[in-house]
Amino acid sequence: MEYSTVEYGGVAVLVGADRGAYPYGNSLLVRGTEASVVVDPSLSLVTAAPPADAVLVSHAHEDHIAGLGGYDVPVHVHGGDLEALRSRAVLVAGFGLPPESAAEAEATMRDTFHVRDRPDASACADGEVFDLGGGRTVTVVHLPGHTPGHSGFLIEPDGFLFLADIDLTSFGPYYGDVGSSLGDFEESLRRCREIDARWYGTFHQKGVVEGAAEFRRRLDAYAGVVERRDATLLAFLREPRTLEEIAGHRLVYRPHVEGPHVAPVERRTAAQHLERLADGGLVAEVEPGRYRAT
Repeated sequence: MEYSTVEYGGVAVLVGADRGAYPYGNSLLVRGTEASVVVDPSLSLVTAAPPADAVLVSHAHEDHIAGLGGYDVPVHVHGGDLEALRSRAVLVAGFGLPPESAAEAEATMRDTFHVRDRPDASACADGEVFDLGGGRTVTVVHLPGHTPGHSGFLIEPDGFLFLADIDLTSFGPYYGDVGSSLGDFEESLRRCREIDARWYGTFHQKGVVEGAAEFRRRLDAYAGVVERRDATLLAFLREPRTLEEIAGHRLVYRPHVEGPHVAPVERRTAAQHLERLADGGLVAEVEPGRYRAT
């Protein structure tokens, strides 16, 4: 098998290689008395897909759907990500890559992550409940920001909240795609903080956190990365800077990280922080296209 299984009540976490670090991830298998669902079939499930009656997808990113080809069953995703799940081309367009890199990215989606069009996928909505029988339910919790449709899933009676890519890592929140939103992400973090659960599961390395108090401590540290990006930007804006200069200074990636995705992500992230800080009166456009801390 390409994964190991850890049980949390009626929730089986299918732990991928390297503790679910990208490009792998930690999928779920949830069984009731009448039906079972797989959540976010990862790359580890490509050759070892456990049977299920339906698949729930937290959002349309390649690492969360790499194992989807093993399932000829109903597939559900929040409506905000439906078209990206139905079409690989739409998914790739959402990365906002330069044209010369988009074709390579699509080949990677196809050949490395086995992403195929899923025109049969259907939309689910915030609060929608999937009843698996025997009292076991899975409720959609819309947590946008990372992508428009990004969602978690609350599994009862186990008290297991799957957080998907609110992954609590030191990298921090990612809101660098075309459809991402810093404001929505922060609101989603606030919503997560209000949900009392026994276990909180992430798709990537952090795995499962037990207890609301410990989860909130880690969530606060995760949210603090956004505040550090604000502080880094304000320090850099002691002198007037352009958006391109800010992107080159980097708020997200470390200097050694390279790739066609880096510059677009840095530009989109910087633009969102600039807008937020300007709205708060902390940054001003001192001349066209040049910004400075007030």
